[in-house]
Amino acid sequence: MTTTAISIRLHIGLLLLGMLLIATARADSNAPLSGTVTLQSTYPFDALASRVEQAIQKHQMGLVAQASASRGAAQRGVKIPGNLVLMVFRNDYAVRMLEASVAAGIEAPLRLYVTENSDGTSNLTYRLPSAVFAPYGNADLDALAKELDALFEAIGSDATRPSSGVE
Repeated sequence: MTTTAISIRLHIGLLLLGMLLIATARADSNAPLSGTVTLQSTYPFDALASRVEQAIQKHQMGLVAQASASRGAAQRGVKIPGNLVLMVFRNDYAVRMLEASVAAGIEAPLRLYVTENSDGTSNLTYRLPSAVFAPYGNADLDALAKELDALFEAIGSDATRPSSGVE
């Protein structure tokens, strides 16, 4: 084998090793995606989940579906920290979204994620709709997403706000 062939193989090997290290670093990262909002609350998991559902209704959004690995695990006798994904949207927004971009339809419903912390508190996490829809590069969709940002911020604020004891 020539020196040039060995040099090329060495460079390819180093390139592949570098790509593997980058992929491994990304896979191990717990950093959320850009535009992710996490609101800490003092509420226990079930209380925050209920408050989020009430805030969704208050702000006239539709709870389209929900999924919970912890509830599923509990049915099998397995205890894991509480988690609940609430999928939220509303038909008038859906129609406007699809008028702006049929491809963006895969993003609906948008999600709110309630998680239980080891200290008995819980968090509400969501991606800003503007971050979800930004990759589509559509001005009408961006305007819709900004409206949804305000709704999601209001839902999050209402759900995590400390109780005054008079609700």
